Amino acid sequence: MNNHITTIAFDADDTLWINEPYFQEAEKEFCTLLEDYLPQHSVSQELFKTEMKNLHLYGYGVKGFMLCMVETVSRISEGIASMQLINRTIEIGQELLQKPIELLEGVTETLDALKGKYRLVVATKGDLLDQERKLKNSGLQDYFHHIEIMSDKKESDYQKLLKHLDCKPEHFLMLGNSIKSDVLPVLEIGGFAAHIPYHVTWSHEQHEHHLEHSNFMELKSIDEILRYL
Repeated sequence: MNNHITTIAFDADDTLWINEPYFQEAEKEFCTLLEDYLPQHSVSQELFKTEMKNLHLYGYGVKGFMLCMVETVSRISEGIASMQLINRTIEIGQELLQKPIELLEGVTETLDALKGKYRLVVATKGDLLDQERKLKNSGLQDYFHHIEIMSDKKESDYQKLLKHLDCKPEHFLMLGNSIKSDVLPVLEIGGFAAHIPYHVTWSHEQHEHHLEHSNFMELKSIDEILRYL
């Protein structure tokens, strides 16, 4: 590992705390609601199509997910779904916004070991209010020098973040559970990246190809990064 790392950024959802399993539970309940119209797996496919169609409009997060569920209800039912069904769909999204924060194993210990030695940053996608709520409820706020809630995680987004932090790419390390969002763009701009796989990953974030790069590390858990620093 480059010993000139000064800034370490962490993804939040499914890197610091549990997130995707809650989304999958919500989606399963939603698909069950629409069984009278389509089989559950078909509802899931229709919802994903709606999410991909609207991603450039809504971005990432629960609120966009809620709007996509409502749109999917309307399309699948051909506009005749009851208000009761629409209301339950909205409730599923609201329940998702109120899920408890459950930190992943090793997070607090890792942050304790790194604090004071590196500038620690959160770099995460999602809805602004929701991510701020989760960070506040996580009890982790005091570890971080800066919180960046990003509309996307492309090369230009990371370049903007590094400019704000006044940090050169070769001094930057990103940790996260998504190869697509947390690793590839950072490697492209000359930074370092560590992948911490999570057992559940949204299909949009999945990346099946084996990755080899001198600035890349594949970890089994978040605390393994301490061996490299």
